[in-house]
Amino acid sequence: MAKSKSEETPLMMQHNAIKARYPDAVLLFRVGDFYETFNADAVIASKVLGIVLTKRANGSASYVDLAGFPHHSLDTYLHKLVKAGHRVAICDQLEDPKMVKGIVKRGVTEMVTPGVAVNDKLLENSTNNFLAAVHFGMNEQAGVAFLDISTGEFFVAQGSLEYVDKLLQSFRPSEVLFAKQQQKHFRQTFGSRFYTYTLEEWIFTNAYAREILNKHFETHSLKGFGVEDLNDAIIAAGAAMHYLKDTEHPNLQHITALTRIDQDDFLWMDRFTIRNLELLQSTVEQGRSLIGTLDHTLSPMGARLLKRWIIFPLRDIGKINERLDAVETLIREADPTKLLQTHLKIVGDLERLVSKIPLKKINPREVMQLAKALQQVHEISTTLNAIDNPLLRQLQEQLDPCQPILDRILAEISDNPPVLANKGGVIREGTDATLDDLRAIATSGKEYLLRIQQQESEATGIPSLKVAFNNVFGYYLEVTNTHKNKVPNNWIRKQTLANAERYITPELKEYEEKITGAEEKILALEMRLYDALLLALQDYIVPIQRDAQALARLDCLLCFAHNAVQFKYRRPNVTDSHHLDIKEGRHPVIEQGLPTGESYVTNDLLLHRDEQQVIILTGPNMSGKSALLRQTALITLMAHMGSFVPASAAEIGLTDKIFTRVGASDNLSGGESTFMVEMNETASIINNITPRSLIILDEIGRGTSTYDGISIAWSIVEYLHDMTDHRPKTLFATHYHELNELENTHSRVKNFHITNKEVGNKIIFLRKLAPGGSRHSFGIHVAKIAGMPPQLINRANEILSQLESQHIEAPMEQIATPVQKVQLSIFDAHTDTFQNIREKLNAVDINRLTPVEALMKLSEIKDLLQ
Repeated sequence: MAKSKSEETPLMMQHNAIKARYPDAVLLFRVGDFYETFNADAVIASKVLGIVLTKRANGSASYVDLAGFPHHSLDTYLHKLVKAGHRVAICDQLEDPKMVKGIVKRGVTEMVTPGVAVNDKLLENSTNNFLAAVHFGMNEQAGVAFLDISTGEFFVAQGSLEYVDKLLQSFRPSEVLFAKQQQKHFRQTFGSRFYTYTLEEWIFTNAYAREILNKHFETHSLKGFGVEDLNDAIIAAGAAMHYLKDTEHPNLQHITALTRIDQDDFLWMDRFTIRNLELLQSTVEQGRSLIGTLDHTLSPMGARLLKRWIIFPLRDIGKINERLDAVETLIREADPTKLLQTHLKIVGDLERLVSKIPLKKINPREVMQLAKALQQVHEISTTLNAIDNPLLRQLQEQLDPCQPILDRILAEISDNPPVLANKGGVIREGTDATLDDLRAIATSGKEYLLRIQQQESEATGIPSLKVAFNNVFGYYLEVTNTHKNKVPNNWIRKQTLANAERYITPELKEYEEKITGAEEKILALEMRLYDALLLALQDYIVPIQRDAQALARLDCLLCFAHNAVQFKYRRPNVTDSHHLDIKEGRHPVIEQGLPTGESYVTNDLLLHRDEQQVIILTGPNMSGKSALLRQTALITLMAHMGSFVPASAAEIGLTDKIFTRVGASDNLSGGESTFMVEMNETASIINNITPRSLIILDEIGRGTSTYDGISIAWSIVEYLHDMTDHRPKTLFATHYHELNELENTHSRVKNFHITNKEVGNKIIFLRKLAPGGSRHSFGIHVAKIAGMPPQLINRANEILSQLESQHIEAPMEQIATPVQKVQLSIFDAHTDTFQNIREKLNAVDINRLTPVEALMKLSEIKDLLQ
C-alpha cells in the first residue's frame, strides 16, 4: 500500500522531492557528516560500493532501505559509482545546521556522469574525458561535438555517418548524447560500444543550439569560430552545452572556443585501421600500442595532445615539414633541449588546473602549483627565445607568464598551503593587517593573559592573583578572600565563592571580545581573501590556456626529438610524389619489445603507382608478413605526424588515406561472421580509395572456402590494378600462392616473399623481403612450434603428402580470361559401386526425409563402400 505524505518523516519528504527531479541518478543525500542513499539508490550503492544495506524507520509504520558513507570519503565512492556507469547527483546541505531550527535546506550542487567529471580521481592524466553529442541530419549526414569539461576543449565536426563513426572511435568519449527518438538509429549506426544518454527532441534544434552557444560565448554569431555553415555540428554542440547546464555546471568560463575538425586537413584512417594498426591500444592482452611506445611526453597535456596527433596526422606538406624542422632543431640544440625538458617536467597539468578556476574546484595547493607552472613558463620562454626555429619561435610568442597574477599568488598564498581552504594557513603573513592581528591574538593569547595577570598583581600587590575563564562570563580575575580588600574600585565583581571572589576589568573584557571567535574570524577572512584571489584569476584563464596549448605542442615536439635520438629514427622526406620508398624500415612497437641484445631485421620497400603499385607478399606463417605490412603503414603515419621514423631513410609520398584490413574477428553481437566483417571492411576500402591512398590487405578471403577466397582476392587485386584510375599503393599479404600468377599478366603487380631456410628438419625464418613468390606456408611447422603433440604433427604430415600427391591444379592462367563453366560429377569415371550409390541418392526425397532416416541412408551407403 502506498504511503501517504503524512506518514513520511520531514527528512524523507525532502529527499523524495529532490529525488523526483533526478530520477535516473543515484542521489547522495548529505545528512550531518554522512552521505546517505535511500531505497533503490541504497541497493545500488551497497552493491557497487560494498557498504552495508540497512533499514530505518520512515514515519509511523514504514521502513526504507539505507546505505551511507562518511562525507570525507566522497571522492573514493563517487569514483566507484561513476566508473560502474551510474549518474550521481550530489545533494549538499545549503545551510549551517547550527544556525537552523528544523530541516536544513538541501539541494543538488553537482551532477556527475561518465562524460561530465572534474574530480581528479575520475580522470586519467594522459587521457581526455570527452562528452560527445550526435545529431543525425539529412542524407546520411550527421554532426558531432566533443567537449571535455576538465580541460575546456570543445571540438565540432560534420560529415558522413562513417566519418562520425571514425571520430567517435578516435575520441573515445566517456558518454554520448543523442535525441530520444534517434535511439534505434544510433544503435544501428554505431552499435553499443558507448555509454549513452538521451535528451528530449527539442534540445536538438538549430535555433536553440545557436542561442545557447551565442549566449555562452557572448557572440552574435558563430562565424568567428569558422563553424557557421555546420548546422548539424552546431546542433550537437548546443546539446552538449545544454547537458552541462542541466547537470548543475553553470560556471563554464574556461570553455572559450569552438574548434572545427575539417576532414580535409588530416590523413584519413577509418576505425578499422585505427584498431588494426593498434594505434591507441593493443588487440592482445598485455600487448603494446603505438601510443604506448612513442609517448615520452613530460606533461599530462602533452600526452593527451600526442594521442590526437596520432589519430589526426597532417596532410599539409608545409605543416609536416614545419614540425620536422622543429624536431631537427631540438635534436641539434641538445643543451637548450635539456633545459626545456627540465622546466616542462615541473609544469604539471596546467590545462586542467586552469579549468578548475571557474568551476571553483581549485584548492590552495593547486593555486601554488599554478604559480610554479607560470614561473616555468617564463623560463621556457627565455630558453626558446635563444633557439632559431620558426615553429619554436611561434610557440615562444604564445607564452605569457601572466606576471601580475603570478606575483599576487606568490605574495598572498603561503609557501606550503593546505589542500582544503577552510582549514586555515592559506594566506601568507603580511597580506592583510586584520588577519595578522587576529592570528597574533589567537597564537599569543596565553602570553597576553599572563602579562595582564602580572601587571595587575604588581599594581594591586595581590601575589596570588590569577586569570581564568568559564562559559558563564568569560575571562575573569580571581582573588582569594585574604587579599580582597586590595581590589581596585574599577574592578567589577561577578561571582563570590567560599574562599575567593571573581572580577572582570574593562581591559579584560576588551581582550575577551577580541579573542572570542578569533579562529572563526580568521577562517572567514582567509576564505574571503582566497575567493578574491580566485576571482582575479578568472581574468587570466584565456592566456593561461594558451600557455597550456603551446606547452603541450612543445612537449610533443620534445617527445619526437627524444624518440629520434633514443631509438635511432631518421627524418623522412615527405614529398608531393605518389610513391613510397623506405630503406631499412623497422616496426616501432615490435622493435622495442625484442629481448635484450636481439636486433630487428630491417627491410627495404618500394611502392610506385607507375611501376610497382601492388606487391603480392607471400611467405611462411610467423615469418613476419603482418609485421612488414603494419610497419609500412606506421612509418607512413609517423611521417605525417611530423615525427622521425624507424628507417635509415624514407621518401614518403603525401598520403591522404591509410586503409588496412588485417586479421579476422567476428561481430557476433551484430550477427556477422568473420567473412562478413572482412567483406564489409574491404568494401569500405574499395569505395573510398583515392590516388594518394595506401592500402594494406592481409589474408583477404580466408574467411570463406579456399576457391571462393582465391577468387575474391584475385578480383580485388585486378580491380585495384585495372578497374580504377586511382592506382592506390597496395601491399597484399596472402596464403594463396596462386595469386603469384598475377605478376605475369599485370604490369604493376610484383611478387615478393619473406625468406626462410631449412636446416635439417627445422625451418628458420629470416624475416627478409625478397623478390619472387613463395609456394609454402609451413603451417604444420608452426603447429609444432606451438606445442602440438608429436603424433598429431606426424599425422598432419601424412595427410599433407596424400593431398599434395592427389591434388590436380588447373592452370591458373585460365583465370585471367573467362572460360565456360564445367561442373564435374564426383561419380564420373568410377566403379559400379558409385553408380549404385547414385541411384540410391536419386531415389531419396530430401523434403520428406527425417534426420533418423538420413542417418540410416548414410549407413547403407557406407556399407556399400566397404
